[in-house]
Amino acid sequence: MTSIQSSQQLGAALRAARKQLGLTQPQLALAAGVGVRFIVDLEAGKPTLRLENVLRVIAALGGEVSLRGLPSVAIEARHKGRDGGDEHGA
Repeated sequence: MTSIQSSQQLGAALRAARKQLGLTQPQLALAAGVGVRFIVDLEAGKPTLRLENVLRVIAALGGEVSLRGLPSVAIEARHKGRDGGDEHGA
């Protein structure tokens, strides 16, 4: 597992994974359903990219996002918010 602390580290890790899989940036863009410019920006560590598309690229590379160190309550609250519960506790 790779520990990511910055958008630059994420970009470098995804670039390395893409190259290890023998994919070009256009091939990865097609597989993830994003534009080539998005892949270029992601690999360059641009910090303002749309999270949904970042997750699509990660999935296209065969990866997944896992969070460590957060209380399980944060995940439970998110699910309650989807089910009509108040995720802000008010």
